[in-house]
Amino acid sequence: MAILRLLHRWAGGFIGLFLAALGLSGALLVHEADYLRLTLPHAADAQVQDAATVARAVDRIFSAEDRPRSIILASERMGLHTLNYGENRGAYATQDGEIVTRWSSKWERPEVWLFDFHHHLLMGDAGEMAAGIMALVGLAFVVTGIILWWPTRRLFTVRAWPTSFKRNAVVWHHRDIGLLAAPVLFVSMLTGVMMTLPAVEDVILAPFTKPSVMAAASKPPSVKGGPLSPDIDYKALLETARARFPDAELRTIGLPAKPGALISLRVRQQAEWLPNGRTMFWFDPADGRLVASRDAQAMPLGLRIANAEYPIHAAKVGGVVMRLVMTFSGLVLALLGTLAVWTFWANPKTQKRKRPVRKAVQAA
Repeated sequence: MAILRLLHRWAGGFIGLFLAALGLSGALLVHEADYLRLTLPHAADAQVQDAATVARAVDRIFSAEDRPRSIILASERMGLHTLNYGENRGAYATQDGEIVTRWSSKWERPEVWLFDFHHHLLMGDAGEMAAGIMALVGLAFVVTGIILWWPTRRLFTVRAWPTSFKRNAVVWHHRDIGLLAAPVLFVSMLTGVMMTLPAVEDVILAPFTKPSVMAAASKPPSVKGGPLSPDIDYKALLETARARFPDAELRTIGLPAKPGALISLRVRQQAEWLPNGRTMFWFDPADGRLVASRDAQAMPLGLRIANAEYPIHAAKVGGVVMRLVMTFSGLVLALLGTLAVWTFWANPKTQKRKRPVRKAVQAA
């Protein structure tokens, strides 16, 4: 137990602030849509899903001289289309296709750089892997924290804040609130690990579906498309998807990223948790002909589980209750990480030793 306590303490002392930053940024991102609705015109507009209206906006946006690579269509909680131009450039547009605001750097939009920090630590793929490793360590903290709490369980007390900032008071508060938040912390850490560390995800999902099967089922069609026509009938594309899934929500549309690539369209079926869905359609950019489609509900079980990781992690499912739960998780992680660093680096000579009653319980 002493070795476990030492490892828990030293690891927390060195990466606690990183975990705290991830927790706080995650708690803020849960409410991104609310922030945009308060600060941007038309962000609180009701969602429009009429194929003709959506197609007019898409045609207007893609017909511009500086056209985006893809469009995330307005949702129930976000009444603006989100345009992606690549290289950290983007814009928000009304559902009529009128640009509301643009940015040429992620630093121009707080929600953009905050998302990049939380997912990539502002360091691209390397940062994403680092964040995943820290989340993996965070999982170990949850498990070892429960083990270390168990001998002291009789003194469990629910407090939002330590009774004092003496080291022992902070340590006991850390253990008790950590135990209280352990279930949601475990879920948020586990989903974060699975999204950022594919090798770990494959191991976890292997009992449900072999990784090779999931990889094959995720591949886009190998058909080569022609050059992008300026006369693409986007309304016809949207209606093709609607004919197949009448109740599905139109979510994203993307232009070919390179020669030979296809136009992609994503819709979200009602049973899907992923905000933008994983039900896909691919069209030839030369004439708008449907090339292939994929039903997310018919995917292998492992992929369907994987598609639930982000909605759970980012509280995109479960409504306001889930948003409050994940906000609590992020704020508690921020508090635990900060206090772990403080107690580790605090001068032990200025702190009182543990009270005898606590020693007796711990030794029991």
